[in-house]
Amino acid sequence: MTSLLLSDEVAAALAEHRPVVALESTIISHGLPRPRNHEAALEFESMLRETGVTPATVAVLDGAPRIGLDTEGVRRIADDDLAKASVRDLPILAARGASGATTVAATAHLAAMAGIRVFATGGLGGVHRGASETFDESADLSTLAVTPITVVSAGVKSVLDIAATLERLETYSVPVIGLGTTVFPSFWLRESAYTLDWAVDSPEQVADVMAAHDALGHRQGIVVANPIPADQAWDREEHDRVLATAFAEADAQGIRGKAVTPFLLGRIVELSEGRSLEVNLDLARNNVRVAGRIAAAWAARA
Repeated sequence: MTSLLLSDEVAAALAEHRPVVALESTIISHGLPRPRNHEAALEFESMLRETGVTPATVAVLDGAPRIGLDTEGVRRIADDDLAKASVRDLPILAARGASGATTVAATAHLAAMAGIRVFATGGLGGVHRGASETFDESADLSTLAVTPITVVSAGVKSVLDIAATLERLETYSVPVIGLGTTVFPSFWLRESAYTLDWAVDSPEQVADVMAAHDALGHRQGIVVANPIPADQAWDREEHDRVLATAFAEADAQGIRGKAVTPFLLGRIVELSEGRSLEVNLDLARNNVRVAGRIAAAWAARA
């Protein structure tokens, strides 16, 4: 029978009710180039440890879902060519003894199974443009509908259908809370065209919402929309120009369905000469930092 393997560090922190933050491995294995990805994985973990928070990077290695990785595990998610594993892929990897880097959905699922309540990522997956024809929608959304974990993200990438994503989260009864903002961020940019119903001013207030969420018997996740700091956001004019070019190229080349987003993201990095990648790293660092504060506030309530 497959069971979770918690690192000694994570197991001790959970047993002692100390703050823990889950980190996904797909951003390392598939979202960043080598060797920057390995450096980022170590940096994210170090940022948390420096503030007294235990990092729990999640991955499936040799069929075993691991919550917290050792040095070799971090190296593997950065250097090995791992499968991209969502929730549906977990039993297959387990049965075959295979390895995979976990998406937001799979990370949330496994972290919640381990009893972790806070998770930092870069951007949440969402409803893709044209989903009314392709039905292309991230499993991140349906997973959060049934998974009690608080996800800190910089919104969703602006290549997605933000309006439809917010509608879907509402349908799933997943609270979306702006941290210090009433406008939903769009990953590289601090703002999208969409306002939020609710906002909080501090990590402590997020922990208050989490406690009330539990008290009311809710089992959904919570999305904390955390915009990138203004001095780190991508210039909007460059962002709009690069995205327009990437979309036009995808259309001209007849790229459709699930191939669209990977094409767009790759071209955006190339067309921006790496600027989008640097913003990606900055917003991920900011989310890790904020998630650590929320986890500390949550642990203080224990």
